[in-house]
Amino acid sequence: MKFIPSLDPNFKPAVLEVREFINRVKNSDSESEVAICVERTRGYNYIYRMPAFLDNTGHDDENYFVIERIIKSILWMVGGFKVYIAGSKVLADKLMQDYSATGSRSFDANFMGRVYESEFTVVYCDFDDLPESSTPDITMENALNGNRIGFDAGGSDRKVSAVINGEVQFSDETVWFPKINSDPKYHREGILESMRSAASYLPKVDAIGVSTAGIVVDNRIMVASLFIKVPEEEFDSKVKNIYLDIAKEFGDVPIVVANDGDVTALAGAMELNDDKVLGIAMGTSEAGGYIGQGGKLLGWLNELAFAPVDFNTDAMVDEWSGDYGCGVKYFSQDSVIKLAGYAGIKLDEEFSPAKKLSIIQDMNRDNDPIANEIFENIGIYLGYTIAYYAMFYDIKHVLLLGRVMSGKGGNSIVAKAREVLYNEFNELANIVMHLPSEMNRRVGQSIAAASLPKVE
Repeated sequence: MKFIPSLDPNFKPAVLEVREFINRVKNSDSESEVAICVERTRGYNYIYRMPAFLDNTGHDDENYFVIERIIKSILWMVGGFKVYIAGSKVLADKLMQDYSATGSRSFDANFMGRVYESEFTVVYCDFDDLPESSTPDITMENALNGNRIGFDAGGSDRKVSAVINGEVQFSDETVWFPKINSDPKYHREGILESMRSAASYLPKVDAIGVSTAGIVVDNRIMVASLFIKVPEEEFDSKVKNIYLDIAKEFGDVPIVVANDGDVTALAGAMELNDDKVLGIAMGTSEAGGYIGQGGKLLGWLNELAFAPVDFNTDAMVDEWSGDYGCGVKYFSQDSVIKLAGYAGIKLDEEFSPAKKLSIIQDMNRDNDPIANEIFENIGIYLGYTIAYYAMFYDIKHVLLLGRVMSGKGGNSIVAKAREVLYNEFNELANIVMHLPSEMNRRVGQSIAAASLPKVE
């Protein structure tokens, strides 16, 4: 490894660990193959094949260590509730145990079961019995014909736009407090208020597009921090279908609800006039979104915060999932705070994470070398991690957002990430990293959301 984070020298980039594993397999006399198929809603699936050691040749633990990390990555990038394993019965058996409701990866299994409303399972099968590849065809028209409402539901404000044949007639931002309200009536009335304001600028409403924080499956909200205080029984009855129900208020018009990360990537794709855009937002956590070839959504989760990026088993553990080396500790304000601690910077424990981040950013603005080192270390993380993400995503552009990317620190992160990516991975030299325009940051999200539905 040419680039070592000075404050975290034990960092083991996932992409390098996987490549070294594959090299060991190919140089052995026990090479085999493992195929992974992860199934999600409507029979859609994702298939990944890779070299592995033959079962019972003294390498079962090596197989498991690397392939389990890849499976976990696929689960949080793509999503799914059923994992098929072909090529290794030993691997499948251990995965069945660990991804059970009481196993060491029970958090992941239970979470995916909730998202897809199905029991999470792992099954072993022959290669011939693997399901055929099945992917959705969710084409983003990037069209703004007709009379459209675009709505963006954030944690601190909600944004709405009224668009007629591509021309923005009205845009507005309203402060709200969805995370501290337990009555879903508060959320519904706030959403309706914004949409009705936009509708008043339109002769009629032809379609509604929604960008929302959380996990969306078939236009339904499955998990979302915006509704964290809503009791589970009311979430199921009044939140899951909230946008589908609201569309009926406007004549049951076509509505498309998408994760805000995907809509951020779509806004970037519209601004860049290109496709294959991966959006990464570094703020309270790490959020992701992706627009694929031809401007298509893949229907993936893109929950990059919980995909492992560091294979060092002693890496910091994420408090929520209970797992080590996950993206949230590398690409969020938590990463800045972690590295500040490694550098010996004492931050008042009473301060909020956002306040701690701002202190380091202020130090960096004042040319403190340790503060700059923190952001350069994150850039090293990022360069290697983009190469890892490229094992699963077809990437031409990476759009970098969030408060961690603001100011001088963001420039240092991008510069170092480019240095790592372009020096270590020549085959990925076509990937371009971008910081969004101010327009994109503010109202681009709701306008992009307006383009989601198809209007004949």
